[in-house]
Amino acid sequence: MQGKVWKFGNNIDTDIIIAARYLNTSDENILAKHIMEDADSSFSSKISQGDFIVAGENFGCGSSREHAPIALKAAGISCVIAKSFARIFYRNSFNTGLLILEINQTEEINEGDEINIDLKNGKIKNLTTGKTYKFKPIPEFMQNLLSCGGLIKYAKNSIK
Repeated sequence: MQGKVWKFGNNIDTDIIIAARYLNTSDENILAKHIMEDADSSFSSKISQGDFIVAGENFGCGSSREHAPIALKAAGISCVIAKSFARIFYRNSFNTGLLILEINQTEEINEGDEINIDLKNGKIKNLTTGKTYKFKPIPEFMQNLLSCGGLIKYAKNSIK
């Protein structure tokens, strides 16, 4: 997968990802239009399908809403890369089929950079700078959740 980077800092909470005022719907298309709105009111109109968010530490902290990873995925964000994730956001991301990766060098990746993710070999290549980063391996079960599109789809496939 390949795309453009959108950069955010540390402690991006779920209220920034999708504000509480939009939690009265589960319509993914509506949620997608409002991602990161309180940080950048035009964010959802700037991104393209397959883009990435790169952030610092503790991405997804705050309340334990599944709306946050669902909204990011619905908006076309293919992966969030951060130094660390809040544990509930980490789990909700895999449960909803949103790829997240952890690396320590997020400050070396800039907004607007083009990156490529090689899941098989565990590498992120910054096509703008030429630097390559190794990410923490994704456990096999979590890979299965992602390939099915999330926990519900995984469970449905397992029942068949």
